Amino acid sequence: MRWLGTATWVVVALGCGSTIFLSGPPSGGPIRTALLVTLASFFLVLVARLLLGAVRFPERRASFWFLAAGVAMWAVAAATVSARQTQTAVAFPSPAEALYCVSYLGLVAFLLLDVPRRPLPSVAVWLEAAVVCGAAACLTTFVVLTPLAETFSRGGMPLLLALLYPLIDLILATVVLAQLMLRHRDWSLRALALIVGFVMLAVADSSFMTGLSAGAYTSSIFLDTLWGTSFAVIVAAACFPPRPAQVRPIMRQNGSLLPAAAALAVVVLVMHPDGGLGWYVMGPAVITLICTLARLILALREAQGAAEALRLSLTDELTGLPNRRALMAAADEHVKDHSLIGLLLLDLDGFKDVNDSLGHATGDDVLIALAQRLRSACDPGVLVVRLGGDEFALLVHSGDEVELLELAQTVRTVLQRPLRVDNIDLSLDASVGIAVRAVDDLSATELLRRADIAMYEAKESRAGSLLFDASQDGFARQRLRRGEELRLAIACEQIVVWYQPQVDARTRHVLAVEALVRWQHPTKGLLSPIDFLSDARKFGLMPALTDAVMRAVLVDLRRWTDEGFTFRAAMNCAPPELVGGTFLATLFAALEAAELPDDILLVEVTEDSFLADQERARDALYDLRAHHVQTSIDDYGTGFSSLAYLRDLPMSELKIDRSFVSTIVQDERSRMIVSTTTQMAHALGMRVVAEGVEDAATAAALLPLGIDLFQGYHIARPMPAAAVGPWVLSWTTDPARVGMPRLP
Repeated sequence: MRWLGTATWVVVALGCGSTIFLSGPPSGGPIRTALLVTLASFFLVLVARLLLGAVRFPERRASFWFLAAGVAMWAVAAATVSARQTQTAVAFPSPAEALYCVSYLGLVAFLLLDVPRRPLPSVAVWLEAAVVCGAAACLTTFVVLTPLAETFSRGGMPLLLALLYPLIDLILATVVLAQLMLRHRDWSLRALALIVGFVMLAVADSSFMTGLSAGAYTSSIFLDTLWGTSFAVIVAAACFPPRPAQVRPIMRQNGSLLPAAAALAVVVLVMHPDGGLGWYVMGPAVITLICTLARLILALREAQGAAEALRLSLTDELTGLPNRRALMAAADEHVKDHSLIGLLLLDLDGFKDVNDSLGHATGDDVLIALAQRLRSACDPGVLVVRLGGDEFALLVHSGDEVELLELAQTVRTVLQRPLRVDNIDLSLDASVGIAVRAVDDLSATELLRRADIAMYEAKESRAGSLLFDASQDGFARQRLRRGEELRLAIACEQIVVWYQPQVDARTRHVLAVEALVRWQHPTKGLLSPIDFLSDARKFGLMPALTDAVMRAVLVDLRRWTDEGFTFRAAMNCAPPELVGGTFLATLFAALEAAELPDDILLVEVTEDSFLADQERARDALYDLRAHHVQTSIDDYGTGFSSLAYLRDLPMSELKIDRSFVSTIVQDERSRMIVSTTTQMAHALGMRVVAEGVEDAATAAALLPLGIDLFQGYHIARPMPAAAVGPWVLSWTTDPARVGMPRLP
């Protein structure tokens, strides 16, 4: 295809040389014949080159076809005029003008199809391109076309057509410029060649217009050469090999270009020529100003939208209070200004129970009401923020610790006022951590971290509100290390299970063992639950810990069953694992895989399991019963004891808390509570376990009350799983008689 490009320029050179070599008037036969031959050869080469380009670049085939059609139509029109000029002068406009106009449709289609398909730019970018291109049209019509029109002696349709050709040429060049601005076309030699080609075509058509003063076509070697060169450049640019597609950001105009373009349009409107010619100049100027006005309106809307987006990004969606981002921005600003500020971090106590019991929609209503209370309780200068969940923060322009503590007490008092929700009066408290900006604070993050540490200390100690103390920092870091150590301990099987036997109060047969979790720490030795359970809850490790205990218990039960023992095992389950998560599904699958006898596993739950979500707790207990898993109420009497759930729920066992059992010998009221509780449980078909039987006197006092099972140091201390079998054999001389009573 390269040889066709060379042939194009050879034909142009030969045609020019032949017309110069042959002397005579421009309309003479030899010169006109040479021009016709050159014209035909030239355009045949151009069309052939475009058709070969369509074959070589199939993805751009349509653009090549349209350009070839446009070039061919222009060639036919030019040949028609040239052929008639050999006989007589051709008046302007001639019938060939229709072919010239149609040829421009092919050029327009070529430019539109020549760019790769990309996502459409925004309206703003289109308007910016329209403003810039409109200004370019204003400039060209005012500087170029207006002087040309003033030299044209005719009006009406001849003037319109004479101005139309250079105007369309400039519009086509402007289209290429707009495509570059919109990133539909890459900046390259190809794009520059297209612009140059259309500008040369505009120059040729403008020169042609100046020669129409006599009202007829005039022959000119210069014009013919310029027209041919223009099309040669355009076709050469079209046949350039395509560049790899590059996705680049759309170029937005700077702040000075658009006002300059609008100013140019205003100048053109003010200085436009009089008469009908003025409309040719005023049209692009009016369009430019309309696009400028539309872009200005859009810019105002964008500014309003940006301001609203900024406001929303700094606002909590639920409560309408500022959010964490707003807090950090304000605090960072004060830290940079070295201002003395205090930060109060509030965490609502017991809010999770509200969500679990009344639902999240009601919980949201509670948060909205409490947020309004906080806002009204604080001075306008205090920034009240919702951090997320049930956490709020107050940013105060004061470093006075006494003032901050008083503010903490004020907001706690406001929050404690009863709140009527769903016909229930709720009274919530908050744990408040207080921190004051230190001299060496470089950002608000450190201030928030210290307030967070103080808040957790206030929650753990139930102090209500606490100022940050440097000693708390070390404790918080130590707690984080413990949490990570516990996570690793669960993964590395450092969690072990010890067991404490439960014996029949009358026969002394071993009927059950309770699983008690321990942590075999690599450096600190064996740790009891009191040393790590709170950390497990705090760091969200209770599901993994419960799962580890459950699997260990089932393994031990399988081994004891294979050894001939028939006692059951009891394990504890925290309320969140009972009513949520995947614990039950995992338990049932593990039970099925272990192939253990029915009713050999018992799950102990506390009374607060039923307070969190009664419906889900009831469903979970019935699900356990359906899978032959017994259930027991642990620590009965220490929580919100309700006879209703004793009546309605499928419980197999009730464990009286050690606080009643250990004082039964000295306290008559404890004895009465144990006695009546035992009678009630038996009437409801439940076993009764007394935990905390530490001596013979307590066991003797419990026996007449009808207790079914004893558990405590008087029977045995907790022991590792490997010691359970030997202990049971030593406890009774007849292990074959050990068995589980039939469920009521």
